Amino acid sequence: MNDVEQGRRGDPEPRMSVVRTKPLRGIPEIRRYFRTNETPVYFVSATAFNLLGIDRWVRNFRFVNYFDSFDGWHPNVLVPKERSPRTFSSIEEICNHLLAHKEVQDEIRARGPGYAVFLMFDEETEALAEELGLRVAFPPASLRHRLDSKLETTRLAEEAGVPSVPNVLGRATSYRELLELARSADLGENLVVQTAYGDSGQTTYFIASPDDWRAVERKIADQDLKVMRRIEPRELAIEGVITRHGTLVGPLMAELTGFPELTPYDGGWCGNDVSPEVLTERQRRLARERTIAMGERLRAEGYRGYFELDLLLDARTGELWLGELNPRVTGASSITNVTAVAYGDMPLFLFHLIEFMDVDFEIDVDELNERWAQVTDLDEWTQLILKQTEDVTELITDAPISGIWRMDPDGALAFARRETDWHTVVDASEAFFLRIAGPGHYRYPGADLGILVTRGRFMDEDHELLDRARAWIAGIKAGFRSVAPERTPPLRQFEPFGFKML
Repeated sequence: MNDVEQGRRGDPEPRMSVVRTKPLRGIPEIRRYFRTNETPVYFVSATAFNLLGIDRWVRNFRFVNYFDSFDGWHPNVLVPKERSPRTFSSIEEICNHLLAHKEVQDEIRARGPGYAVFLMFDEETEALAEELGLRVAFPPASLRHRLDSKLETTRLAEEAGVPSVPNVLGRATSYRELLELARSADLGENLVVQTAYGDSGQTTYFIASPDDWRAVERKIADQDLKVMRRIEPRELAIEGVITRHGTLVGPLMAELTGFPELTPYDGGWCGNDVSPEVLTERQRRLARERTIAMGERLRAEGYRGYFELDLLLDARTGELWLGELNPRVTGASSITNVTAVAYGDMPLFLFHLIEFMDVDFEIDVDELNERWAQVTDLDEWTQLILKQTEDVTELITDAPISGIWRMDPDGALAFARRETDWHTVVDASEAFFLRIAGPGHYRYPGADLGILVTRGRFMDEDHELLDRARAWIAGIKAGFRSVAPERTPPLRQFEPFGFKML
């Protein structure tokens, strides 16, 4: 950011470690800059999951979290000790609660001005950060909110030449009006309907009959809608960073969606699977080209930094469509930043971070994108998001601890060692588990229990779970013990698992 931009936004001036008169040239100099960084950088979120391990690359990087996944032994995680029972309705509320907490404020003020990154934030978050001398290392919340609309994404993608599943945008107050809207675009009567905002796993509706409409009518009637032709999709994810030198693109990965062992939501995201075998060479190239095109279109809107695209491969036709845009760090970021590509150069997130720091740099975006497109630079990783799938409401009394777990040849799981992230997972017999729900939390349908990350793949070529995946899921879930509460509180009193936290 130049001085004019900084003054216009009124951002506080973080203390910089070095006053540079020359730009950082290439990856080695940028990596060295982060390794000697003296300016505090905070990731403020419900958990450390999305950027876990970045503190290995960036000196003075701290996590400020609501959930203590590590029981206090992670050296770079701050969880306020003073915690009175309360509820939240969004991750933005969690971030605002943390930034307003005296323990957090005391820590930040003691360490001096710096930068803050978030998974989600709003205008209140921006104001709280400014009061603490923190510059938000993301575009404004107002811009992110506009771009996060599935309808706005569809319009921008069309302008960028990035095709979406055949669709029409509009409103419907009845099933008859929905069919009329669909017929105007020749979409047929087997439809997928999305509202403008919300987690796609919970705000995507499959409607092929009047009964289907009646089941969701109150959620979609008279709202702005995206109505799509139903296809047989293979969900994919790819992340990028819009820098001053161009759009960088990370590895393409398959998404795990709708598996009943992992999520109660039909079509709900429940993990990622990165491998050189994801798609054909032509399809991978096309995915990367469209990600760059979308990145450049977002740049024209004033957006820069991290973003993610959900892509849909039609299993019947082989056509590749845009699903949706997430203008932020996402649940896929953890895998993007741990692959061999990241270790060969540096994690994609660091390109985002330096874009918002007061330092000039030079990189060859075309050369990096070409190198990262080579399948020889990819290795295989999988992550699973474990939600409560059983239809019970209970109070957790015991849960698996975070760290490395090992599976014996007979399928038995045992805790191996404490670790702060998954970088030391040696092979497919080991996995890193990050606990989210712990003793004292409620478990109920949709509650986030934890994340499992391991080497290798958990899906076959038909997008079905492997037996190895089911063994890990069953083994970790068996470690959760819970009891029926003495009295069942209303849902509003539960811990905040009813909205997307990852």
